[in-house]
Amino acid sequence: MIMMPLGPEFIRELNINTHEFGLLLSSYTFAAAIAGVFATYFVDRFERRVLLLSLYACFIIATLVCGLAPDYHSLFIARALAGAFGGILGSLVQTIVADSIPFERRGNALGTVMSAFSVSTVAGVPLSLLLAHNIPALGWRAPFIFIALVSSLILYLGYRNIPKIAGHLGHTHKGSRLNQIWIIFTAHQHLRAFIFMGLIMLTGFSVIPYIALYLTSNVGIDNSYISLIYLCGGLATLMSSKLIGHMADRYGKVKIFRLLAIASLIPLLVTTNLIPVPLWLVLINSTAFFILISGRMIPAMAIVSQVVDAKSRGTFMSLVGSIQMLASGLASVIAGMVVTITADGRMEHYNLVGFGAAACGLLTFWLVRYIHTDKQVA
Repeated sequence: MIMMPLGPEFIRELNINTHEFGLLLSSYTFAAAIAGVFATYFVDRFERRVLLLSLYACFIIATLVCGLAPDYHSLFIARALAGAFGGILGSLVQTIVADSIPFERRGNALGTVMSAFSVSTVAGVPLSLLLAHNIPALGWRAPFIFIALVSSLILYLGYRNIPKIAGHLGHTHKGSRLNQIWIIFTAHQHLRAFIFMGLIMLTGFSVIPYIALYLTSNVGIDNSYISLIYLCGGLATLMSSKLIGHMADRYGKVKIFRLLAIASLIPLLVTTNLIPVPLWLVLINSTAFFILISGRMIPAMAIVSQVVDAKSRGTFMSLVGSIQMLASGLASVIAGMVVTITADGRMEHYNLVGFGAAACGLLTFWLVRYIHTDKQVA
């Protein structure tokens, strides 16, 4: 959310083209996916607090280097390093929640944690533009330096307040580490969870990257209103995340997920088949889209986190994080191969992307029933 609105500045200041900018964006995602696999070798062998703070410190340094990068190639490398550390951090945070919060209250806890994504949606675009345009001496570097400074404060607060979490260290792991990872990866229940999470990411991220372009080119929405669309969606999601988490705990995570999975198909199909309509209709649909698409992740992560034993949860969640990153990148690539831009600037075949995403959504509705423990069904 910080980098996307600054595309023109990166292209102009670094003298790169749109393809190179796309690679710059994807460097974070794919590095995070690779790092998640690498993290399986060590994530369950360290105390959670020490590992979290150490990785966060590395993330801060990599982000600061992004702001100081002299050219495109050094920025690319620094951004990939930030993605590597950030990707492991994302999985580790969810692991800590699963380790610390009982399953009966985990939906509410994950709803609170995942509201951070809503904050990034609300603040990321306007904050990025504000910093870059009002600190001309730094330009596109300003958001990175700002994040590094704020993250340093958060690191200190984490050091003071996060308790030691070492319950997983009391378990004995038999055999070689590679064999342990292979057993975790190939377990039937785990494979279902990986496929399930991959389908969830395919459903959302085949559609999301092209929403702004479709609205401006096909629906006739002025580009100046795109930030408003993200702002409304982010604020609404921020308010709905805890409610969805509470509902998942109260009424059952599988039941709430299936409800959200079906309901999300309505704004998804409307988004990919939208014709020129007034802005207020676009805002209603896009806000519903963001609430429901992101809301599915709360019960889904609660369900998936309970599939594995605590002793291997860090390894398992790192693999889940890698699957999520790879699936989101693959979704964007596949959708990019389907949609085309006509000579007059209109986007075609976005509706086909929507139908494919809806099919993936229906598969998650069916598959979630097979990803549970006895406690989850009850």
